[in-house]
Amino acid sequence: MAATVMSRSASCRSLFSRTSSTSIRESRHLYRLRDVVRPQLPAYAALARYYASKSYPPHTIISMPALSPTMTAGNIGAWQKKVGDVLAPGDVLVEIETDKAQMDFEFQEEGVLAKILKEAGEKDVVVGNPIAVMVEEGTDISSFESFTLEDAGGEKAPAAEKEPAQPKEPESKPAPTTEESQPEAQEPESTGERLQSSLDRVPFIAPAVKALALERGVPLKNVKGTGPGGRVTKQDIEKYQPSGAAATGPAYEDIPATSMRKTIANRLVQSVRENPHYFVTSTLSVSKLLKLREALNASADGKYKLSVNDFLVKACAAALLKVPAVNSHWIEENGQVSIRQHKTADISVAVATPVGLITPIVKNVETLGLSSISSQIKDLGKRARENKLMPEEYLGGTFTISNMGMNPAVERFTAVINPPQSAILAVGTTRKVAVPAEGEEEGSAPSVKWDDQIVVTASFDHKVVDGAVGAEFMKELKKIVENPLELLL
Repeated sequence: MAATVMSRSASCRSLFSRTSSTSIRESRHLYRLRDVVRPQLPAYAALARYYASKSYPPHTIISMPALSPTMTAGNIGAWQKKVGDVLAPGDVLVEIETDKAQMDFEFQEEGVLAKILKEAGEKDVVVGNPIAVMVEEGTDISSFESFTLEDAGGEKAPAAEKEPAQPKEPESKPAPTTEESQPEAQEPESTGERLQSSLDRVPFIAPAVKALALERGVPLKNVKGTGPGGRVTKQDIEKYQPSGAAATGPAYEDIPATSMRKTIANRLVQSVRENPHYFVTSTLSVSKLLKLREALNASADGKYKLSVNDFLVKACAAALLKVPAVNSHWIEENGQVSIRQHKTADISVAVATPVGLITPIVKNVETLGLSSISSQIKDLGKRARENKLMPEEYLGGTFTISNMGMNPAVERFTAVINPPQSAILAVGTTRKVAVPAEGEEEGSAPSVKWDDQIVVTASFDHKVVDGAVGAEFMKELKKIVENPLELLL
């Protein structure tokens, strides 16, 4: 029996409806991310569809939910329920890897899990595609053993990129009617010779295949093509073995990109393409900051352990409030262009994880003390590496810090702006530099002292932040870092 689909929200990614011969039940949300997330992402709740047919008892198709605004597909993690288990509101049904983190799909319906359609490890399951079947308690689940994706309505393919329009082929000209054209019209008598000549030619070889053959030193004339018409393919080049040579594998490995890696790639390409970057570099003396850090940690009695990065996060927040034009981003909505200037400093801190870079956010930094900042950064970093961040903990932010100071080989670097923000600060390692000593008596021999310094480079979006404004921000940041007692006020 045909299923009826009712839309509850224009932004919902998937739907459900229960159909019988006489009634249609209204759609209901199937899951919540967590209590703290529901106000943030109400439009992304996955819904299911109810079916009744002669072949199977009434049942519910559970669809792949959209767990973040940017999610179009996800990977299936570990199923927390098995076939036959009773489902209750709030139960975690399955772990799903989104484009940024691994999250729990919390179910909000009562029933029994009758069939799993997508096993753990399935990659790139499109939002809205069937992943499981649920029935009401008391239903015979053995009747669903042969249930397939086709029975659930099949899968939909991800939206394909629009292909460029092909040039229109010129219309064929009408056959010539003059006497002079008659000899050409009778030319098929000689086409046999031309056809044989074409068959004797070497099949077309794609440029990419030629390049691969050149890279590997494979003589194309010795390769037997297995493609259409005897065409030589990449696989033919990779499998080619010279006469008498031992079989060897390829000299490389193709590693499939994860959903998170694809998202990182897309966002950074977008940033470079849409944001005209310019860079401002400054050398900061951190000798006073390191002494203050040492003194505060010594008196902490183990309650906290401050890092240089904690001070930099606080210093950037103070500088953003003094130069608010940097704490802004470009907006284009409904044909209107504006610059949104934020009144709070929400600092994104770049964290390297096994699956890629992620930027959890320390919010309202201007209101936090150094110990609170340190505690939040440690907690966010730990959960980022465990893929346990919620979307609102990494989506947004007004400014980003990327710190490679823990690597002594990195003196300085430039970073790509984190969309939709307008600035990012790249922090290098701390180095001891000899500088002239101050306060020497006139006529005395010149002397030097060692100063701890770091090199920072800010990347700005020129659409939002003019060069003079970027320079003013760096001036304020340098002043605060080199006089760190201001951070305690």
